[in-house]
Amino acid sequence: MLENRFPNIKVIECGVKQLKSEEHCVLTEDGIQLVYKKLCLCAGAKPKLIYEGNPYVLGIRDTDSAQEFQKQLTKAKRIMIIGNGGIALELAYEIEGCEVIWAIKDKAIGNTFFDAGAAEFLTSKLIAEKPETKIAHKRTRYTTEGKKKEAGTKVNAGNIGSALGPDWHEGLNLKGTKEFSHKVHIETMCEVKNVYLQQEFRLSKKKSLTFPRDYHNQPVTTDEELWPVYVELTNEKIYGCDFIVSATGVTPNIEPFLCGNNFEVGEDGGLKVDDHMHTSLPDIYAAGDICTASWQPSPLWQQMRLWTQARQMGWYAAKCMAAATLGDSVDMDFSFELFAHVTKFFNYKVVLLGKYNAQNLGSDHELMLRCTKGQEYIKVVMQDGRMMGAVLIGETNLEETFENLILNQMNLSSYGEDLLDPNIDIEDYFD
Repeated sequence: MLENRFPNIKVIECGVKQLKSEEHCVLTEDGIQLVYKKLCLCAGAKPKLIYEGNPYVLGIRDTDSAQEFQKQLTKAKRIMIIGNGGIALELAYEIEGCEVIWAIKDKAIGNTFFDAGAAEFLTSKLIAEKPETKIAHKRTRYTTEGKKKEAGTKVNAGNIGSALGPDWHEGLNLKGTKEFSHKVHIETMCEVKNVYLQQEFRLSKKKSLTFPRDYHNQPVTTDEELWPVYVELTNEKIYGCDFIVSATGVTPNIEPFLCGNNFEVGEDGGLKVDDHMHTSLPDIYAAGDICTASWQPSPLWQQMRLWTQARQMGWYAAKCMAAATLGDSVDMDFSFELFAHVTKFFNYKVVLLGKYNAQNLGSDHELMLRCTKGQEYIKVVMQDGRMMGAVLIGETNLEETFENLILNQMNLSSYGEDLLDPNIDIEDYFD
């Protein structure tokens, strides 16, 4: 389909066996040798599974594994989610008709994106009935094209399918076997200590717990039901479930390209790229989750392995490759001036701008907050009278104004708390 729209593109569906950078060629698993002038590596990242090879531990990393998850969920009465990132946040809220036990190593949910205040604002949604109407998307929708996989097709753990875009769960029916909206229990400040299959657990003589009555730590009793798999947490609690979702982050997928190639690799395991997305090897670029930004970043930008940022890097890498081929120069793309991410959690619009969690600002900063329960949560990060970042949850209509204030670095000291006064139309004031 892509080739029909763009005749200059040829799509080859095959895995990479080896990259020979000195010879400027790629060997595929089908034995094809592809010679290149410029190469961009966009192989993404792989999930960090808590236990490799366990049939009851599922990592949601691409469209194929997301469909496999949906298939498993239709037969499930209870699942466990391990992790506290974006995938875990979305699943905990979206799943219906299935008990969810959510184990996180932090004090509050969404630690990657939020502070404790925002987490508390969102947590109330987990015990409320889900609204029938979902918030509207005011952006381009992203879906996969082509034939769907035949029913019963197994996901090959060695192959990575299409990346999960921001709408990955929109076309999935995330419903278990029960007839209730959602039922979530959160276990904080803990990690997985052990995973037992049913027979192993019976031989261990240990006891598992029933699902707690609500998300507070109410007394629980021994669970007499037999489950396919059991999870022992570091807080000594054990729960049985139908399967486990491992959502504990990703690692850059660089292994297929390392053999015989002397890439410089970042501390986080990504291929180091400069401010033109060029790796340490001639004519090889990288973009998205596979790479580590190694240039001196803007004071208002940081790399995060998010789908939106991967897309921006891909656009910019293409411009850099084209410019290098033509012998032209290209300026750093404006998208790297300010970190900006728009998403949806718990049916709230969420906008993250700049140093939204005061990243690398030390203790020399102030926070300003405005919260209307059930409607909006606004946090602004200030340093020396200037806005450095913001978290906007709900329909605040402040994202454009705050984006400009962060970029302009205007001294806002004289405005004080009026910046977040709901009775002042700040959007109109700074227009």
